[in-house]
Amino acid sequence: MPLDALDPATLLGAWTFSRVIDDHQAGDEKLVEGTAEFARADAGRIRWAESGTLHVGGQELPVMRTSYIEPRGDGWFVTFEDGRDFHPWAPGEAVDHHCGADLYSGQITATGPVGSFTVRWRVTGPKKDYTMTTVLTRG
Repeated sequence: MPLDALDPATLLGAWTFSRVIDDHQAGDEKLVEGTAEFARADAGRIRWAESGTLHVGGQELPVMRTSYIEPRGDGWFVTFEDGRDFHPWAPGEAVDHHCGADLYSGQITATGPVGSFTVRWRVTGPKKDYTMTTVLTRG
């Protein structure tokens, strides 16, 4: 899928996702599988809601998160559910988010000809050292 097809307005609808969290400190890997929904919200924003199951240590735990992608100037910006800024929506470009002493370095990339994309984060800090790779697939 060309990167311009990752315009948030074209993502509306249901997606499935698989997320691998490679914890470099613990030396283990965790898996999250679930669904994501991109839907119109207020003020031109797009609501990005995920719910799924975290598979860790033989346990299955429910997880969920919501963020928004909102229009800003000539582009889009991702915010946390409470409205705090997260990062620019810039497919194909590296983005950073500082959270206290932690650094989240990420990138959104196309992964297939149609209907899928990857969000990858490398997280480092005094108590964090992991890579989180999420593949979202339409439908």
